[in-house]
Amino acid sequence: MTSLGPVPGLLALVVSALALVAGAVTLAATRRPALALGVLLDLLLAAGLLRLAAEPTWTSLATTAAVVLLRRLIGAGLRAGGRAFSAASVAPGPADRYGRRP
Repeated sequence: MTSLGPVPGLLALVVSALALVAGAVTLAATRRPALALGVLLDLLLAAGLLRLAAEPTWTSLATTAAVVLLRRLIGAGLRAGGRAFSAASVAPGPADRYGRRP
């Protein structure tokens, strides 16, 4: 433990719980899963950093690094998927043998 005692660890637990609540509220309010996931992952990253302040162990460092990696990968995937989805929804579908499109 650091000189702060158990305070950062307790704060990390509170921030983790609030991350779930904030993600759910964001999803309910905006109906945008990408935004809600971003809020959730940002707050989980904050909780991981608080855990590092409480007790800098290899496990807490690995957990925080995993959250950062997930945050980066999911963000890149959502950006790439959003472009592909929007391009596919604009492009016309295949025509049948009479030239009609569905």
